[in-house]
Amino acid sequence: MIPRVLIVAGSDSGGGAGIQADIKTVTMFGGHAMTAITAVTAQNSLGVSAMLPVPTDMVLAQIDAVAGDIGVDAVKIGMIGSAETADALATRLARLGDVPIVFDPVMVATSGARLADAATVAAFARLMTIATVTTPNLPELEILSGRTIRTVAEVEAAAAMLAAQHKRALLAKGGHLPGDRLVDMLMTAEGVTRWEGERIETRHSHGTGCTLASGIATGLGAGLPIEKAVGIARDYVRAALIAAPGFGAGHGPMGHALGRAHFD
Repeated sequence: MIPRVLIVAGSDSGGGAGIQADIKTVTMFGGHAMTAITAVTAQNSLGVSAMLPVPTDMVLAQIDAVAGDIGVDAVKIGMIGSAETADALATRLARLGDVPIVFDPVMVATSGARLADAATVAAFARLMTIATVTTPNLPELEILSGRTIRTVAEVEAAAAMLAAQHKRALLAKGGHLPGDRLVDMLMTAEGVTRWEGERIETRHSHGTGCTLASGIATGLGAGLPIEKAVGIARDYVRAALIAAPGFGAGHGPMGHALGRAHFD
């Protein structure tokens, strides 16, 4: 089975994150990537210099075009672009029924550029309620929970609170906490699953969140249990960080192809 993955996200002209990272990840996982682009950005490893949201009607038209013909086995949501689009997405995607949805609540780029205004962040609650799993990093978890978080225990408490509030799974990513080891925690109705590993020291980490969420979505679309989908996607992110090609003067892209070229 080739999972059909609908990616709802913004375009990254530098190719490190957003739609570009999503398509690479889904393809590397053996899925078929389809897109509904929510915003066009001008960006590179140094930051975002311009952003143009795509009108909500056009975002929905892209979704309807692929869902009505090709079909959808999983959805990955990244950068949304506007509160209007966030609300419309929640309504439209709810019609897909039991299709798994992975929501990466993108608010701030790796470079520090804001990618969601206050109204858009406020609209995220509806998407969290329909998502199979939401995947915030620490700054996003602080905003969504309204808590200041400095320890692994505080991450777990905030994640458990949000998972219970929305009655959905939540994957709290531990990369922003200090220390040589990081802990990612998946909260579900059954309890918490933890992954712990050595931090990979690199400035070429642009697109980690997009890549992780797209990997999880492809796994869920293929029928994997959520814990296995998260574990495989997490391993892929770590491998791609190690294989980063070193492009750009700032936060460069990861090596989605894992250091391989295919010209033979």
